[in-house]
Amino acid sequence: MTDPYSILGIRPDATDEEVKQAYRELARKYHPDRYRDSDLADLASEKMKEINAAYEQIQKERTARAGTGGTSTGAKSYGESRSRQESGAGAQFGQIRNLINANNIREADRLLRAVPPEGRNAEWHFLTGCVLFKRGYYVDAQKLFDRACEMDPYNQEYRTARDQINQQANNNPGYRTAGTGGVDACTCCNSLLCADCCCECMGGDLIPCC
Repeated sequence: MTDPYSILGIRPDATDEEVKQAYRELARKYHPDRYRDSDLADLASEKMKEINAAYEQIQKERTARAGTGGTSTGAKSYGESRSRQESGAGAQFGQIRNLINANNIREADRLLRAVPPEGRNAEWHFLTGCVLFKRGYYVDAQKLFDRACEMDPYNQEYRTARDQINQQANNNPGYRTAGTGGVDACTCCNSLLCADCCCECMGGDLIPCC
């Protein structure tokens, strides 16, 4: 394999944060969604595979080095499973998912607000979007789903939520942001079927009325 650092356009002594930043920029540039209807779709897909492989190789090398007393890395690939996330954060977000599924939106919101800025990853943005959707703030939820997909472009759950809520926005002129009115939750969820895009991770129906 070609030098993974060359693929990401960084030096071997780059910090973990620099590695992540380089990966994010390339992921945004070559993400397949940007080339869906283009002749460059296949080329972009191959380039993205190369970028992912390079990032994974760097991660594995730094993790192995950390195990032998070297420098550790906090970097995580966009494509890795949530089960490989840092255990404390993963457990917290799992608790928040359960709260949302139980319709305990106030407590879920409280826990999400308590997450420090450095811990507000793609999962945080997705779950916050779910909370806002439950409260009827659809445009705000849409923006958070968009951000979750930007941070983790290969997460199918996030992409499904984003695509369905974007479709709902295009089809519903009453679709508005917080404090501006708009359709009620039941009307929206009947056509959006948001529960379908979230029930896989939450083990149940997000919106009890549906």
